[in-house]
Amino acid sequence: MPTDPFGRPQRQRPPTEIDLSRYVKPTLIGLAALFLLLAAVRCVYTVQPNERAVVLRFGEFQQIAGPGLHFRVPLADTVEPVSVEVHSLRLPQETLGADRQGAPDAESLMLTGELYAANVEWTVQWQVLEPEKYLFAFDGAASTDEFQRIIATTSLSVMNRLVGDYSIDEVLTAKRGEIAAEAKKATQAVLDQYDCGVTITALQLQRVTAPAEVKQAFDDVVAADQDQERLKSEANKERARLLNESEAERDRLVQEAQGYADRQRAEVDGEIAALRARYAAYRAAPNVTRQRLYLEAMQEVLAGVAGKTILDGDLDSPLPLLPINPEASR
Repeated sequence: MPTDPFGRPQRQRPPTEIDLSRYVKPTLIGLAALFLLLAAVRCVYTVQPNERAVVLRFGEFQQIAGPGLHFRVPLADTVEPVSVEVHSLRLPQETLGADRQGAPDAESLMLTGELYAANVEWTVQWQVLEPEKYLFAFDGAASTDEFQRIIATTSLSVMNRLVGDYSIDEVLTAKRGEIAAEAKKATQAVLDQYDCGVTITALQLQRVTAPAEVKQAFDDVVAADQDQERLKSEANKERARLLNESEAERDRLVQEAQGYADRQRAEVDGEIAALRARYAAYRAAPNVTRQRLYLEAMQEVLAGVAGKTILDGDLDSPLPLLPINPEASR
């Protein structure tokens, strides 16, 4: 029998018994390493570029973490990722009534101001600007799908109210842009009341049609409106052409009148200058000038007279005259 170093007999273990003592220490070391690894993994989290992370410490808001790698306190911090990309929602086909047969058409049918029906479809684009408000604004609305239902319900209520303020013609044609702008403003106002940190980036009317029963009649109305606009455009074009021609004619007449006025002014100025020259000559030699003017006037008056008879101014009574011009006496 084998003995130990002190000479005492040593009991031999059965050949099938396993010594577990040598596995305890490595196992503990491995568990400790695994624990440290899990703790390290729990301390690190990643935020995607289109997300923001809301960090909660013992359930209380701590901070907003941007894209990238971040650290947190294990067992104390909770990280809630929130998408901040722009989401697009087509209404009322999406979200509302998706599990009900025929619901989208029923949801899109709205009454106008004169109690006519119209199918209205629009698109809403929204984005989260304040993740901490978005996360706690509504119970269970942190997911995109749930919040889209909230926006869809709000937008549908606003659109029904606004469409009821306009006529069917305005909804189908002229006031589409105005209705979309008012709907965006009113939807944002409702969301601001809940302080949910969400903004409506865009709202556009996609399709506005009449119900199938009267669609042909409304198509005829739309075609008539288009013809009206075309005729207005042609009339405005013809009006512009006639205005251009009349303005050109006006300019021509004005120029002619200006030229005539200039000519008349020049002639008058010339006559005035001639009269002034005569007046100056008259003042220098009154008798000579008077005689010259008299002779010029007589020459101008008698230039067309065929026969001339000269009488002496000193005669007391007329006497038979001696014909001086033989041709005049015949």
